Amino acid sequence: MSSPPYGWYGDDFTGATDTLAELARRGMRAMLFLSLPEPARLNRAGPLDAIGIAGASRTMAPAEMTAELEPVGRFMRDAGIRLLHYKCCSTFDSAPEMGSIGAAVGALRPFFVNPFRPIVGGQPNLGRYCLFGNIFAAAGTGGAVHRLDRHPTMRCHPVTPMAEADLRLHLAAQGLSVNGVPYPAYDLGEASLDETLDMLLAAVPDAVLLDLSREADLPVIGRLLRSRAAQAPLLAVGPSGVAQAWCADRDGQGEARAIRQEGGPVLVLAGSLSPVTRRQVAEATAYRHLIADPARLAGDGTYAQGLVSETCRLLDGGEDVLIATEAPAGAALASGAVARATARLLGQVMRRRPVRRLGIAGGDTSSLGARALDLWGLSYRGAIAPGVTLCQGHSDDPALDGLEIMLKGGQMGGPDLLARFRAS
Repeated sequence: MSSPPYGWYGDDFTGATDTLAELARRGMRAMLFLSLPEPARLNRAGPLDAIGIAGASRTMAPAEMTAELEPVGRFMRDAGIRLLHYKCCSTFDSAPEMGSIGAAVGALRPFFVNPFRPIVGGQPNLGRYCLFGNIFAAAGTGGAVHRLDRHPTMRCHPVTPMAEADLRLHLAAQGLSVNGVPYPAYDLGEASLDETLDMLLAAVPDAVLLDLSREADLPVIGRLLRSRAAQAPLLAVGPSGVAQAWCADRDGQGEARAIRQEGGPVLVLAGSLSPVTRRQVAEATAYRHLIADPARLAGDGTYAQGLVSETCRLLDGGEDVLIATEAPAGAALASGAVARATARLLGQVMRRRPVRRLGIAGGDTSSLGARALDLWGLSYRGAIAPGVTLCQGHSDDPALDGLEIMLKGGQMGGPDLLARFRAS
């Protein structure tokens, strides 16, 4: 096959599907694979402009990240990718010991030799803004905007609390030296901006931070990405703002309609404890709700099997089912334990009763839950809300091939999202 110019690796599945949507909506032929694709599956996907790999590095320690990402870098280099996008969360939640962006850059940079390693700091359509190196984020869709270290959710994230809004300092703690392009330089013209960038690169930084606070910044950033990638393959880091900038000069639109093609019950698994998702669960009154005790789900096989049986019974009766985990009553469980338990639950339900429309809420829950299914790829079907994508699953199992699946981060979507997902 011809070499696609764009490749991306998502540090979780929800973010990876957002990048898939941004590329596909701009007319890019894109496919998101759930593991390194074999030649036969690349052939089944057909001609592509962009290849994605959905991962879970956000929940990994640095050594595990290196083992995960080095084969990705090698594959993308050998595929002839001009820009490899390490797609991180739009709030850059990461830490030296967990999901380290510094470790990701260290693992991937040997395969992409361009000295320009841009970090694109924002995604305005999601309410994520980077200005003079500092990240600001809305609290929920359309909510008030906070500096990240004062954000009501991100400042107290249970795994990677964001105590520093300045990305240069945040990433310095993860081993990266980061220079920033002065934001006013965007308005000085192409030649001046190129000269500024070259001066920054003369200091040989690990990365260069590009502010993104408004849609008008996307063409400026996109020109830098495309012109520098034409010189040598490059590694870029950031949310889907990277994809938006890369495609800023494209007129083609590949928008699809997120309309249900098949009948049958809908299943939603909500593992996020985010206030945004909790409100979505509360407003999804048309579902039959099942509440899962996370401690018992993780440690009591009999309890888990009972929940599987009850879910299947309701689905067999044609009811739409929403399984939501509740906050742990006692001591906090080990990181990832609840997500792994809910993924096992989902895998068992889908083997017994494979629904045709499935939603998963929560970043870690989505990553592990999707991997519990026998899917090899995802393509774009439509957008349900900004940052929330409806995908079509691809599988060798006829019962799962064509599955309509929504993977959403805990902070994404309005209060009626799960209700609209059921009805659309």
